[in-house]
Amino acid sequence: MIRRLSALAIGLIFGSGIVLGGMINPAKVLNFFDFAGHWDPSLAFVMGGALTVTAIGYFFILKRPAPVFDVRFHLPTRREVDLPLVAGSAVFGIGWGITGFCPGGSIPALGLGEGEAFVFVGAMILGILLARFIRAALTRAPAP
Repeated sequence: MIRRLSALAIGLIFGSGIVLGGMINPAKVLNFFDFAGHWDPSLAFVMGGALTVTAIGYFFILKRPAPVFDVRFHLPTRREVDLPLVAGSAVFGIGWGITGFCPGGSIPALGLGEGEAFVFVGAMILGILLARFIRAALTRAPAP
């Protein structure tokens, strides 16, 4: 029960930061990418602030032997850059640049009741399912 309450509190803090930073507003995000037109650099400060807080948090938290509500830290172990990583990053960036929504900002944006957010989240879920299907199919396919 305490783990779920902790996850809820963390999600609310994250969502509040996304809302306060303006990342649920597709126009603000798209203006950040519009270097030749109405460029809005404020999102760089939001991202820089988030990176700073995260770096400081990781510095202190990773000195602990384990998280408070788990037996070990669940950190990525792979270091190589492969096709799925590059393709996923490209799809993420293209989707963010076209729609103005990133996955982290799209979930709190659902609370606004805007149709665009629901379409984006639905497409994102379908994309995740499609990627899992393709990965499973490639894993099962015999090598030529």
